Amino acid sequence: MTQLEELPSPKQPGFEASLCTIPIAAILPVKPLPSTIAKSQKYAQIAASIREVGLIEPPVVSRAAGQTGAFILLDGHVRLHVLKEMGEENVTCLVATDDESFTYNKRISRLATIQEHKMILRAVQRGVSEARIAAALNVNVALIQHKRTLLNGICPEAAELLKAKHCPLNSFRALRKMKPLRQIQAAELMIAANNYTVPYVEAILAATDPADLINPNSMKATSGITREQADRMKAEMANLQKNIKLIEGNLGPDHLRLVVAGRYVERLLGNERLVRYLERNHTEILGEFRQIVGTLTQPTDPPAMPTSALE
Repeated sequence: MTQLEELPSPKQPGFEASLCTIPIAAILPVKPLPSTIAKSQKYAQIAASIREVGLIEPPVVSRAAGQTGAFILLDGHVRLHVLKEMGEENVTCLVATDDESFTYNKRISRLATIQEHKMILRAVQRGVSEARIAAALNVNVALIQHKRTLLNGICPEAAELLKAKHCPLNSFRALRKMKPLRQIQAAELMIAANNYTVPYVEAILAATDPADLINPNSMKATSGITREQADRMKAEMANLQKNIKLIEGNLGPDHLRLVVAGRYVERLLGNERLVRYLERNHTEILGEFRQIVGTLTQPTDPPAMPTSALE
């Protein structure tokens, strides 16, 4: 009679099923905050957000071992400090089932510029005033108005390309001076170079043909750049754009072939006899194989997600 294989134990949830209201005095922080924290911009933003809309993201705590009614603060030190300063006695917390105090915010992807624009636009459409949004974020109303009109003059295709990118607001100002087709080309150049800074976008603008500008007569000559340098920049940008188009057609199939080949090499390295042979006779090949397999097992970035945490 064969024995049944032992089933794996079910995974335990990382948090208790419901939120818990806890006295602030019963929560023990795991790190001291600097004495200057109350003067920082981050502290001012969190305090303004709590005053205007309340506590959006509850602090994370775990139950202190051997101490009934005591809790260890894992995440939310600044939020808890703000609540203490406001005279609050209790706080609603998320209770973790262990005391693993890894940095939660390292697992958070920050809001991209266009995502923030869409959130502000939706809030305004639902009746939230720009003044209240500005107060909650501790910024002036003019900045909220600028972010609300971020995509005015930006073609939908370029906005789609940049929707998950962290572009400075002034980069969009430079894009607005270009015609739609050139905006798309500029967005592709930014993505290819992984560079979304204002100087880079302004360099693309300086290298743009007058026929691709909304109002070429309003463009001022870029200081420090001669006509020959500007012409050379235009030629290099055009060549880069051409190379991007050539690569786009082959990228998908080439990536698929590399993944398939990499998995085959991974299976080869599972053969102990083959590995011993390579160790004796072809160590350099074995090293290359292991490097290929290593690239397949590297962790990828976490998926993008919105966050209300400013800590």
